[in-house]
Amino acid sequence: MSIAESETTRFPPRRIGSLLKNRAFLTFLIVVLVWIVAGFAKPGFGSFGHLRYLLELAAVIGLVAIGQTFVVISGGIDLSVGAIVTVSAVGVPLAADLGDPTGTVPVLIILAAATGIGFLNGLGVALLRVHPMIMTLAMATFLQGVLILVAGGSAVSTQNPLLHWFGNARPLGVPAAVYLWVVVSALTLLVLHATPFGARIFALGANPLASALSGVNTRRTTMAVYAIGGLSAGLAGVLLLGMNGQGYVGIGDPYLLASIAAVVLGGTSILGGSGTYAGTIPGAILLVTITALITVVNASPGWRSILFGSLILALLLFSGREARNR
Repeated sequence: MSIAESETTRFPPRRIGSLLKNRAFLTFLIVVLVWIVAGFAKPGFGSFGHLRYLLELAAVIGLVAIGQTFVVISGGIDLSVGAIVTVSAVGVPLAADLGDPTGTVPVLIILAAATGIGFLNGLGVALLRVHPMIMTLAMATFLQGVLILVAGGSAVSTQNPLLHWFGNARPLGVPAAVYLWVVVSALTLLVLHATPFGARIFALGANPLASALSGVNTRRTTMAVYAIGGLSAGLAGVLLLGMNGQGYVGIGDPYLLASIAAVVLGGTSILGGSGTYAGTIPGAILLVTITALITVVNASPGWRSILFGSLILALLLFSGREARNR
């Protein structure tokens, strides 16, 4: 056998082996397998209507996880995303009386506010040197207190035309929320992997000192990353409001754990410096699928938290072992 023939026969196994080591591909593979098994076990689970519904739910997690992906790659973590989702969902109805028939102005105001909250997180982390976990947790606690004072325990509804369209429109049979997720995801991948800003984020997460010595403005990059986290959580919040028609205190709480789980499931290192949003996408879909299965089999909702927490702990242990082996 010639050398060329030998290389040809060995290429497919090598390619398959490299794919199996890619956690993003493995997550996508798990999603496909879960859907196949669930489709056989529960008739109707794999129908187009159900898939469309779950993708719409995954879009919200996926949007929150965009900012979380940026933050984790940079070497931090954002525990305020759930509170920012709630602020956005509750804030739009409170800002609705602005004489805008399209509903665009209140949405833009809330998105700007969410971005500002994220920027304040970055300011505390970058300038005040507060640990990201402490800074974002303190911000989340502060926001929850403000929400209780402003909105109390009652739900607030909205008739915002823009959000109503995004929450209910089905162009070509696909939810508008999924289209929004696809567009924002493409932009996210472009920024992360095809711009100098994305390269600075990876450098910051891999080695903050080395990136600073190489000329990267680590403070500015950190503040920008957390601002993106606030913006993506705000976008998820207003989309969630459009889907539900109302917002209430605590509506964003489930998305904190889900966003972290989607990020680590997709192969982004919790230690920073490596990862891709391309893995977070199937991670978000997998989490929604697991939640749907738990609901279908009439299991307690507590199992969702147990499962999500177990996944995160297992992947943290795996990431720690990888770090020790470097």
